Amino acid sequence: MVPEFPRPGVKWTLGFLYMQESADPNNTEVVARAYFDAVARRDVPAMAACWEPGSKDVLHGVAELSVPAGLESWFGALFAAFPDFSFEVLDVLASGEKAAVRWRATGTFNGNAKFEGLSPNGKSVAVEGTDVLTVRGGKVVHNDAYTNSVELLRQLGALPPEGSGQEKAMTALLNAKTKASAWLASRRG
Repeated sequence: MVPEFPRPGVKWTLGFLYMQESADPNNTEVVARAYFDAVARRDVPAMAACWEPGSKDVLHGVAELSVPAGLESWFGALFAAFPDFSFEVLDVLASGEKAAVRWRATGTFNGNAKFEGLSPNGKSVAVEGTDVLTVRGGKVVHNDAYTNSVELLRQLGALPPEGSGQEKAMTALLNAKTKASAWLASRRG
């Protein structure tokens, strides 16, 4: 049986048949891209509008945000701390209700707000990360975000550079503490 033309979602151009991707607002990839487009614009209200109220945005190793208040507060402070914040989506993989989004963010910590308790110090940062969003009914209902927080803290000057004398001294002190704690525990035992 030969399909009838035209059909919804099917176009004929330059003699080739192709499928036109739907811009369905319930489509997981469409929702994920809309959310990260809002992040790139630093548009906190538009970011929150992509979420189902009461959902959780888990920034592993950093914060767990309740939407909308926690998301609006945390990202508002982030954008105030990094006024030149730049965000780029590198890859999006979506299947069913899940979307994995790999991204890159850069900025200079010279704004008028603290970031995770640190005062602005003029340091530049460049980090990559991945978010795994769950989308239902056209809204984000959960996110697990992952980035290298240790590298971010190094770039901010909160941790010593990798391989530096300061890092080696810090590691030696931690190992001495661990050894002393084990020795004390064996004496109490």
